[in-house]
Amino acid sequence: MSVYVGNLSYDATQEDVTEVFAEYGTVKSAHLPTDRETGRPRGFAFVEMQTGEEEAAAIEALDGAEWMGRVLKVNKAKPREPRNSSGGKWGNKGGGSY
Repeated sequence: MSVYVGNLSYDATQEDVTEVFAEYGTVKSAHLPTDRETGRPRGFAFVEMQTGEEEAAAIEALDGAEWMGRVLKVNKAKPREPRNSSGGKWGNKGGGSY
């Protein structure tokens, strides 16, 4: 399971996030999603810790903490929901003939 980190500064790097979470245990990975079009960070991250106890310690310590001028929102990440492969709100329903 991983940890969701919200309200992250757009200046934060993967190394910055890893360093902060390393204070609470071993960081297996840190991922900062970027915008597909601009390549800029989206303001959140997912961090995977070695153990559940380390995750809990990081959540307890960092949720609501101020870091890089922002108040962090840190909690257990929800499982990723499957996406439709049709790509779009309406799906691939056809109806394209005019």
